[in-house]
Amino acid sequence: MLILICYDVATVESAGRRRLRRVARALQDYGQRVQNSVFECRVGKTQWTILQDRLLNEINKDEDSLRFYFLDGDVNIKHFGIKKPTNLEEPLIF
Repeated sequence: MLILICYDVATVESAGRRRLRRVARALQDYGQRVQNSVFECRVGKTQWTILQDRLLNEINKDEDSLRFYFLDGDVNIKHFGIKKPTNLEEPLIF
């Protein structure tokens, strides 16, 4: 499966900078960096399960954001952490 993975890790404290490095290292093991915080990964189901668990164990869901865009077939998006995505199917008036 082809997955676009984007992340935003709070780096104010040293623990955040450590999380940022660990998330990037995990993604480098499975894909290629296409922008600073964006990776394209082509993985099988087993690899995907391992990678997702690894990433979710690295981030702090109260400070960081992690998004998965599944690009095979119907586009499917999963989000974890802060900065909840806007539902583009609803009106965008705030």
